[in-house]
Amino acid sequence: MAEFYVLLLFMIIAAIIAVETKNLLSAVICVGAIGFGGSLMFLFLRAPDIAITQVVVEVLGLIILIRATLDRDLTFISGDREFFGTVVSIVIIFVIFIVGIKVFDTLPDFGSAIFANVPEAASQTYISQEGLLKTKAANIVASVILDFRAYDTLGEATVLFTSIIGATVILRKSPKKKLEDI
Repeated sequence: MAEFYVLLLFMIIAAIIAVETKNLLSAVICVGAIGFGGSLMFLFLRAPDIAITQVVVEVLGLIILIRATLDRDLTFISGDREFFGTVVSIVIIFVIFIVGIKVFDTLPDFGSAIFANVPEAASQTYISQEGLLKTKAANIVASVILDFRAYDTLGEATVLFTSIIGATVILRKSPKKKLEDI
């Protein structure tokens, strides 16, 4: 439970820095840190599929925002960095490292079934023959993806598709139609 509070504090600090900084690139990086924290929260809550979707959307969103930021704000890193900024960066990296270690400590061993001991678990219904009888699907994978979790699958696919299309539109070199052709 303490990991949640540390992660929440990290996300609040990143949000304050993103709002208060005058450097656009720093604000974009802090927004990415908030999204990364949200992804770790989903891992703590045992929702790896949502965490993966969050990471993909966050990476694509950061690519778009950094591209837009670099076009507007030409920021160059110089040799004379502030001491406070360096210390804050090291602390943030250390917190991310500690949270990452905690996440991997709380995850079960690879290959061990978490819900095998809980007979009322939804996964037991999905895997049993009862799941195939309820859905009349050809196999277990199709019954889970297309019947039991259809809305979740549709939502994740829509988010990923929209993110990829948005990144493709923004990151292309030149527009498809020129202004004179319209």
